[in-house]
Amino acid sequence: MKRILINATQQEELRVAMVDGQKLYDLDIELSSVTRKKNNIYKGKITRIEPSLDAVFVDFGSQRNGFLPYREISREYYLSEPIPGEKHNIKNLFEEGQDIVVQVVKEERGTKGAALTTYLSLAGRFAVLMPNSSKGGGISRKITGKEREETLSSLAKLDMPKGSSMIIRTAGVGRSDIELQWDLNYLVGIWDAIKKLAVKVEASSLIFQENNLIVRAMRDHLEDDIGEIIIDDKETFDDAKKYIKQVTPKNVKKLKHYTEDTPLFTRFQIENQIESAYSNEVSLPSGGTVVIDYTEALVAIDINSGKATKAADIEATALQTNIEAAEEIARQCKLRDLGGLIVIDFIDMRPYKNQKTVENTLRAAVRQDRARVSVGFISRFGLMEMSRQRLRPSLDDSAYRICRNCSGIGKVRSTESLALSVLRVVGEEARKEKTKSVIADIPSDAANYLLNEKRQWIKDIEEREKIDISLIANPDSSSVNYTIKRVREDGTTTEISSRNIAKNDSNKNKNDARNIKASETETTNGLEPITAWDVEGIKGPNIIDRIKFWLTPSDKSPTKKKTKPKQRPRSNQKRSKNNNPSRKRNTKQNPTRKNKTNPKRRVNKGKSDSSKTAKNKSRSSSDTNKRKVKEKQSSKETAVNKSSKRKSTEKKVKAAPKKVDKKVKAAPKKVDEKVKKETPKTNKKEPAKTASKTKSDATKVLPWEDIVPPK
Repeated sequence: MKRILINATQQEELRVAMVDGQKLYDLDIELSSVTRKKNNIYKGKITRIEPSLDAVFVDFGSQRNGFLPYREISREYYLSEPIPGEKHNIKNLFEEGQDIVVQVVKEERGTKGAALTTYLSLAGRFAVLMPNSSKGGGISRKITGKEREETLSSLAKLDMPKGSSMIIRTAGVGRSDIELQWDLNYLVGIWDAIKKLAVKVEASSLIFQENNLIVRAMRDHLEDDIGEIIIDDKETFDDAKKYIKQVTPKNVKKLKHYTEDTPLFTRFQIENQIESAYSNEVSLPSGGTVVIDYTEALVAIDINSGKATKAADIEATALQTNIEAAEEIARQCKLRDLGGLIVIDFIDMRPYKNQKTVENTLRAAVRQDRARVSVGFISRFGLMEMSRQRLRPSLDDSAYRICRNCSGIGKVRSTESLALSVLRVVGEEARKEKTKSVIADIPSDAANYLLNEKRQWIKDIEEREKIDISLIANPDSSSVNYTIKRVREDGTTTEISSRNIAKNDSNKNKNDARNIKASETETTNGLEPITAWDVEGIKGPNIIDRIKFWLTPSDKSPTKKKTKPKQRPRSNQKRSKNNNPSRKRNTKQNPTRKNKTNPKRRVNKGKSDSSKTAKNKSRSSSDTNKRKVKEKQSSKETAVNKSSKRKSTEKKVKAAPKKVDKKVKAAPKKVDEKVKKETPKTNKKEPAKTASKTKSDATKVLPWEDIVPPK
C-alpha cells in the first residue's frame, strides 16, 4: 500500500516521503533557512536592457536581478508595436524603470539569477490556469487513450475567462464537470486578487506566494491509489485536514495522526534510504554501485560492477548490474530531484539486445516521474544521455554548502606545494619598491614547514631586500583561504588573498606580454647568438629563392649539366610519344641541327624537299602506266600488230621511269636513314599507305622536318 509520511517534529526541517510498502520512491525536504521562490509572483522593475542577449534584467526583491527573455514577455507590456517583417529592437519596446509583473520559473543557482516569465500560471488540484495567455491550453501528456478524449470534451464545456487557457492535470482524469469548474473558479478568484494587489503595491514586492510543502504534497501526490496520510505533528495535521476538507472531502478518512514514541520514518525503515540520497555512492542488490557526481554542466553517473559475481559470465553480470542501476537511477532522480543534463556511463555490453533491454528498463522506470524526462540511446562508448525537468531545488543545492577548505574541489593542496607557493608570493611582494614588510597569514602546517625547512631562504630575502617577513600560523585558514599583506614605507597596506592570486597572475601575464621588449644580448664579432624562440620563427625558402639557388653557379658544388627548357611544338605539328630523349641524343650526333641560322641545314632541307617531290611524281607516273597496261592487256579486240607496237612502247616507257626511280630513290634513302635515327621505334604497325596520292599530300611537310631543337 502506498502512503504519504510527513515528519514535522523538527520545525527547521520538514520532510515528506512517499513510500510503497517500505520502499521510498519520492522525497521532498524543505528547510526553514532556505527561501523558496519558484512559482512566486512579484511586481518588479526593469533595471537593464540587453539587446545582445535579447532580454531584460528585472529587480524583483532578490539579491540578484532576474533574467527575463524577450520571448517570455507578454505583449501587454510593449511600449510600441514591432514592425511586422522587420527584426525588433528590444530597446524600442521597453524602457528602464518600467514596472512589470513576473513569476519565477527557475530558482537562483550558483552565480545565476532566477529565470522569470510574464506568462503567469496558477496550479490547482485538477487544473493549471494561465490567466494572461490564450494559447497553450490542453491536457497532460500522461493522459492517453479514451481518458484523453473524455478529458478534452470536459475541457470544452468549462466556462473559461476571455484571454485565458487551462491545462487539465493527471489528477483531473475522471473528474466531473462540476469539480473541474469549481477548481477553475477557485483559480480565477486568486487571479482577480493578484491583479488588484499588483496595482496597489510598489515595485520589488511579493504579490503571490506558492503554497507550503504540506499543501503542495496534498495537491500533487494525493491520488486514489494513496491508502494513508500519516503526520507526526498535531499542528501540521490540522492544517492538512483543513485543506483536504476544502479540496477533496472524501480523502479526509485517509488522514491519520502518528503519536507513537518510535520516530515515524524509523517505524517504516526509510531513514537509511534517505541517508543514501546524501551519499554520492549507492549500493545495488547484486553488489554493484552507482556513483553520482555533480558538475557545473551536467550530472555524471557511473556504474561499477563491484562485488557482483553471481552471474554466469561477464555479459550476464553487465546486463544484470545495468538493469538494477537503471531502476535505481530513476529512483535517485526523484529523491535528489536531479535536473538538467544527466550522462550515464553503463558497463559495456556487446549484444545489441542487451543494450535495448537496459534502455527500455530506464524508460519504463521514469514513466512514474512527475517531471518531464527525455531519455536517449546508449552510444558506442556506452554512454546514455537524458534530461529531466527540475521541479524544486535539488538536494545538493539545498542541503549542502561549499567546503571552505577545498572550495568544492574535493581535494586540498599538499603542505610542501602550498608552502613553496606562499614563499614565491612573499618573495615577489618583497622585491617591489618601497616595501617595508610582508605579513603572511597561512595555515599552521605550511608555516611550520617554512620555519623549519626554508628559514635560511627567508633570511636571505630579508637581508637582500632589507625588509621584515612575518609568518602567522593560523589554524582556521586553509589551502584556499589564506592572505598575504604587504606594508609600504608610508604605512599603507595591500592585501592579497589566495582566491585572487590566480586572477592577478593571469592579468599580470597579459600586461607583461604587451609591454615586453627585446633585451640586448652579448654579441660576438658583431653577430647576435641564435636563441630558441628565434628559431621557431624561421621559415623555409620560397620557390623563387630555390630557383635562384639552383641556377646560381657555385665553386664548391659539383658541376651539373644545364638542361635546356623544352620548346613547345607548333599548333599544326604533332608530337611523338618518345620524341624528347631521341632528339637529345641525336642533337649531339648531328651538328647541323643546332640552330636555324645554319646554312647547311637550309641546303639539306632543300634537298630533302626536292627528293620528296621527285619521289611522289615518280610514284604517280608509275601507277598510271600500270593501269594503262592492265587496260590494254584486257582488250582482246585490238590487232596483233598494234599490240606489238604498244608492247615496244610500253617497254620504253617502263624503262624510262625505272631510271628516274633509281635516281629519285637514291636521294631519299639518306633522308630516310636520318629519319629512322630520329624517330623512336614503336611496337604499333603503321597502316599501309594507299597507292593514290594527291598533289596536296605531296606538298605537306613531315612533322620532324620543321621542329627546331631547344637551345
